[in-house]
Amino acid sequence: MAEQKIFSIKELNKYIRMKLESDRVLSDVWIRGEISNFTHHSSGHMYFTLKDESSRIKSIMFASHNQRLPFVPKEGSRVIARGNVSVYERDGQYQFYATHMQPDGIGSLYLAYEQLKQKLEAEGLFALERKRALPRFPRTIGVVTSPTGAAVRDIITTLQRRYPQARVLLYPVLVQGKGAAASIVKAIAKLNALAEADVLIVGRGGGSLEELWAFNEEIVARAIYSSAIPVISAVGHETDFTIADFTADLRAATPTAAAELAVPHLVELLDQVRQRERRLRSALKQRVQSERERLARVQRSAVLKHPRRYMLQHAERLDMLRDRLKRAAVGRTRLHKEQNARLLHALERYNPQEQVRTSRRQLELSEHRISTAMDRALKNSRQQLDSTMRQLDALSPLKVMARGYSLVYDEQEARLIKSLRDVQPGDLIKIKMSDGQLDCQVWGMKEVDNQHGE
Repeated sequence: MAEQKIFSIKELNKYIRMKLESDRVLSDVWIRGEISNFTHHSSGHMYFTLKDESSRIKSIMFASHNQRLPFVPKEGSRVIARGNVSVYERDGQYQFYATHMQPDGIGSLYLAYEQLKQKLEAEGLFALERKRALPRFPRTIGVVTSPTGAAVRDIITTLQRRYPQARVLLYPVLVQGKGAAASIVKAIAKLNALAEADVLIVGRGGGSLEELWAFNEEIVARAIYSSAIPVISAVGHETDFTIADFTADLRAATPTAAAELAVPHLVELLDQVRQRERRLRSALKQRVQSERERLARVQRSAVLKHPRRYMLQHAERLDMLRDRLKRAAVGRTRLHKEQNARLLHALERYNPQEQVRTSRRQLELSEHRISTAMDRALKNSRQQLDSTMRQLDALSPLKVMARGYSLVYDEQEARLIKSLRDVQPGDLIKIKMSDGQLDCQVWGMKEVDNQHGE
């Protein structure tokens, strides 16, 4: 039986915490409840309990998250919160860690808003790199808003005041209620099809979350994303953002601010033109003054006052250069003559007739040297041959045999007999003398004692 693992309390609490944090539901959960035992600590963290009619859970919201809350939580407030469930290991007690919170009155809408925001952000609809710059001097401004609200009056008034030469193309739409989102989508598509506007302003005046909800619809966000014309979102609320604000190329806090962002201010442009005109006039004056001073310096120069004297100086320099050129030409000619003489001398050495004569002299000299060397070598060889012949003659066996000696061979003349041990009685032998040969047979043998001479 395997040994049972025994956990410490710390290990058990840690294991439970890991299990809770790895759970897909508990790692990102929305809950609704009433706040009780609320404490806003000096560190900035909020400690409280969320409860309903039959249960409760301890909760905490860290300062890094509660700083962005659009409201101040209070004891007894009903809220909808988002976060994760985990275990505080020291006490072994699970609790809720809140990251977002809204009053419960708009909880369902806020939940839908957050879910759509996360979805579109994951698809890249909010990416900064896809946002386009607005044209600096637009000729036509397309406005998508209600034709009766204060927003359209503010936009048109601001555009006419700042940039009256711009043409305003108004496309009236519903901005709240049923059908508002579809109306906005149709207007954006129509203005893109007309291709007359350089920039679009899409928005309305302020209102509650429910009244602004058309600008949180997915179809509106995708219409803005697909627009070929840059879009300014102009929903009249400064603190909160709609989905349209995140998707648009530029977000304006109010419709008036959108109009100000869409066009330059004519007065400011005129001021810039006047300023540049002054700078240009100043630069031209400085340039004219500089050229006048330069002209005056030229007029005072000695060249214009005494041109003949200036020309005489150059004539003198010209004579000096002419003399230098002549000397250089004479030197160059002499150098070429010397080079030609050296080349002619070199060519004479390479003349075929001269080379033939030189070769003949060298050949005759070589033949004389070879003949002399051969005579000397032949004489030396003859002398050496005579000396060798004399030595061979002195060592010749025939000379010895002429003095009465002979050579004894076996019957086949293959072996020279030098000792009695080389023959046996009855063997045939051959004896060579200086003037002939004897064929003999051994009849007897007598060994001689060399020590006694017998």
